[in-house]
Amino acid sequence: MEHASEKQQASVCNLVAVFENSRTVGTIPGPHSLDDQPRSPEHQLPLSPGPWEAPPGEEALKSELRTVSRTYLSSLKNKLSTGAWRKSCQPGASPGPETQEPEEKRVVRELLETEQAYVARLHLLDQVFFQELLKEAGRSKAFPEDVVRLIFSNISSIYCFHSQFFLPELQRRLDDWTATPRIGDVIQKLAPFLKMYSEYVKNFQRAAELLATWMDKSPPFQEVVTRIQRSEASGSLTLQHHMLEPVQRIPRYELLLKEYVQKLPAQAPDRADAQTLDMIFSAAQHSNAAIAEMERLQGLWEVYQRLGLEDDIVDPSNTLLREGPVLKISFRRSDPMERYLFLFNNMLLYCIPRVLQVGAQFQVRTRIDVAGMKVRELTDAEFPHSFLVSGKQRTLELQARSREEMIAWMQACQAAIDQVEKRSETFKAAVQGPQGDTEEPKPQAEELGLRAPQWVRDKMVTMCMRCQEPFNALTRRRHHCRACGYVVCAKCSDYRAELKYDGNRPNRVCLACYTFLTGHVLPDSKEDKRRGILEKESLAGPDQSLMCSFLQLMGDKWGRSGPRGWCVIPRDDPLVLYVYAAPQDMKAHTSIPLLGYQVTAGPQGDPRVFQLQQSGQLYTFKAESEELQGRWVSAIKRAASGWTPEGPDEEDLSD
Repeated sequence: MEHASEKQQASVCNLVAVFENSRTVGTIPGPHSLDDQPRSPEHQLPLSPGPWEAPPGEEALKSELRTVSRTYLSSLKNKLSTGAWRKSCQPGASPGPETQEPEEKRVVRELLETEQAYVARLHLLDQVFFQELLKEAGRSKAFPEDVVRLIFSNISSIYCFHSQFFLPELQRRLDDWTATPRIGDVIQKLAPFLKMYSEYVKNFQRAAELLATWMDKSPPFQEVVTRIQRSEASGSLTLQHHMLEPVQRIPRYELLLKEYVQKLPAQAPDRADAQTLDMIFSAAQHSNAAIAEMERLQGLWEVYQRLGLEDDIVDPSNTLLREGPVLKISFRRSDPMERYLFLFNNMLLYCIPRVLQVGAQFQVRTRIDVAGMKVRELTDAEFPHSFLVSGKQRTLELQARSREEMIAWMQACQAAIDQVEKRSETFKAAVQGPQGDTEEPKPQAEELGLRAPQWVRDKMVTMCMRCQEPFNALTRRRHHCRACGYVVCAKCSDYRAELKYDGNRPNRVCLACYTFLTGHVLPDSKEDKRRGILEKESLAGPDQSLMCSFLQLMGDKWGRSGPRGWCVIPRDDPLVLYVYAAPQDMKAHTSIPLLGYQVTAGPQGDPRVFQLQQSGQLYTFKAESEELQGRWVSAIKRAASGWTPEGPDEEDLSD
């Protein structure tokens, strides 16, 4: 740590040299030094900008300000190089009745008081100097906004971190010191974000040069800076003086926390966490690795801000892998809904954009752990570029804007899954050894209740998927089984079972899932009956059918309205055409044995129309495209001639 401290002192001395080169930018009071600034609460800067008008007696105040002398700067350099500035920052015992409180609590109070004063200074830099200069740049166009942003670098992120997170955490912990006499856990969780200071320090030299240039070049720029410097909030100190404050803050943290560790009793509950603080506060060492880590942490912090800084999400060890908008395919609505995904190395956050983006931009609706997550492409003609994300907490059907974007999301999710599984396998191998048992993948039925199912969309069925009774709006409404995702009626889902993916809370399930999950077999009140010829489950996938798609049913046989039906030639019954009302129905409306039928073009002259005719029977169909009509004609001709597939890999015409 002594080597690190020497590096920090050298870095600060270099910055003071930059400060000396730009000393003509403004004025600072001569008799004060940075270390003589009071840290007591009564000397804190106000948190609100306050009025920026010059106070009465402006000319008298001008006479009190003088430029920086070389003697003063040399003295400051000597202090920094000899470590005298550290001694001036050493916290001492407060006089009065507070001397009776524990020594470690006194150090925490000192840390809190200096943090309050520091946040006030950051407020002045970000909310006053930075914002006022941005407003002037946008109004007068006398200087570019990009120059202002380069001067202040990432000061907004630093201010937001300290004011919204670090300072409130310290305040809450000190207020509750009797019950929780520790700060090591708070520091360990939040301190890694302090590495964002690397960017500020790296940019400081260029910022000082830009500030000096534009103070000379632009009178409006100089007028704004000078007006704020003369305000009460600025304490008659220059902008350069305030900009040096973040550079000196990290070494001051190091000093206070070293003393905190020294003052802790041997059996203090915070000793284990506090002893690692020296390693945490290595943020002042600005190596290439530290700068890269800083950029990651700063980007991570900005993401957390957009998500509202929820406690169960903020974790500096996370890595953001991908983010972006997607469309959520609803099981009730026909049009997809706009949503936003954040994929981290350990979780997928499913969010909705806030209408009023004040503070957080997104509201987290669901968190899906990457551990146990599965992802696959969906073959859905109505929603192209769609994919399924199935997790223990929830299963989502999502649609990307293009196939390339869909593939990118699936690859990112799969990479995160593979990484988690690799770590899990390494852990199991270390625990079990080379002879450890390998867990066999569970069949889909055995995953009932362990992960959220994929819900069948309402419009994909017209009848209960268990009892095959048709739905209606009054007496037989649609419900979803929370275990298998089937659309069922109220009678078939009048059961409750505990589901592990929902915290073992009782959920509505169908009879089949209830029997599987609980082992309770209920007596069937109905007599056993033979399966009807039309009670054949619709096979929407190409792996289970030779041909399937929607066809419009035309002619007097179907009614002149021409309803659309889901038509399937199954692999296990290749000589029959089944017509369903919806793709997921468990019972067909009708079936047509195709053997001996003749296929002809329709009389309407539409190339998408074709007819089936045999001994007085006539069926007219209309496909959605001419190409699809050609595939249907080929498939029906083969079935009419008695052709059957010889194996499961036989050519499929669905695609």
